[in-house]
Amino acid sequence: MPLRKTARGLASAAAIAGLSLAFMLPAGPAAAEAGFQRWVASFRSVAADNGISGSTYDRAFRGVTSADPEVLEKARFQPEFTAPVWDYFDNRVHDQSITVGREMARKWKPWLDRIEAKFGVDRYILLAIWSMESNYGEILKNDKVMRNVVRSLSTLAYGDKRRAKFARTQLIAALKILQRGDIDESHLVGSWAGAMGHTQFIPTSYQAYAVDADGNGKRDIWNSVPDALATAANLLKKNGWQGGKTWGYEVVLPEGRKFPSGSMTLDKWAALGVERANGKAFKRGSDVATLKVPDGRGGPAFLMTKNFSVIKRYNNADKYALAVGLLADEIAGYGGLVQDWKRPFTKLSFEEKQELQKRLSAHGYYDGKADGKIGEGSRSAIKTFQAQLGLTQDGHPSMEVLNRLRRN
Repeated sequence: MPLRKTARGLASAAAIAGLSLAFMLPAGPAAAEAGFQRWVASFRSVAADNGISGSTYDRAFRGVTSADPEVLEKARFQPEFTAPVWDYFDNRVHDQSITVGREMARKWKPWLDRIEAKFGVDRYILLAIWSMESNYGEILKNDKVMRNVVRSLSTLAYGDKRRAKFARTQLIAALKILQRGDIDESHLVGSWAGAMGHTQFIPTSYQAYAVDADGNGKRDIWNSVPDALATAANLLKKNGWQGGKTWGYEVVLPEGRKFPSGSMTLDKWAALGVERANGKAFKRGSDVATLKVPDGRGGPAFLMTKNFSVIKRYNNADKYALAVGLLADEIAGYGGLVQDWKRPFTKLSFEEKQELQKRLSAHGYYDGKADGKIGEGSRSAIKTFQAQLGLTQDGHPSMEVLNRLRRN
């Protein structure tokens, strides 16, 4: 989801600030619904002060009569499990995401040619972002994930004190999108937090960066892949993407040497004995880079250039930006990691993970989808199976576990 600073200058700021506090969720379904409806009625004046017409407001809230309890549940949920670094990348950079990415590169080549020429952003970075954000649009087909954006943001503005300010700002932006006519109210859908379309833009980021690439007069990131990819490219360009340059390099560090924490040119890093993991020379020695070792000594190391920081404007997490870079390189055919993560078991392929999930399901341990992604449900099922066999209950999707399932 693209990051954007909170929009300034919402009219009637004092009124907005008080609305959520005045209408926190009361006890009981009927009282909660009545409280939500009062909040919606009160927010109308705030919307009007920000240029939203009465007809737009009525269209947006038609059928929105209650807060979405699932949105509030997701807002409250804090996962207890902290995934190790290799788990994050295994679930995002894998055989399927690479294969589908290459298929999409061929399918959308004419549009990617145009977008790359106009914005100067590497097409493979855009494809990787598309994969990371919506699984190449597959998530948009999932009615259990996609929600009415107006209802979701109203729910957060009304019932979630921590996110209320963010939600109110995003709600005004969503109403402006609807009023402009880029999408109608029945198709203004997104995640529980309001991230929208193939490339998952929150409403304020949409307002700042949305592009009508296909020329139909609408900036439709929900249904137009060209619009969605061009919008992502526009965000990266406006935040300083350097065309023709990489996001970073996997490197090998000399043993027993300490390195500075700041940025230096690649030539200076090379002078300290840092080399590319694939044995090739750095392309531009004058480029400035920062050393990052996300899995600690013994795991892969990277020199990150400015474009890595630009990717973080999409999601301000090193792991996210690194996953985008690694997946982009794989889709492009540049190759994967030379030094693998410090994984305490033999890695399964994507297909083997699906087989693992299917076998766990057949034995009654797992009731989720066999999607090849190892989340909390899969790990819990693995632990239960391991406990039955008297194995260490680490929840790792290992070849040992798969082989034991095959024998059972």
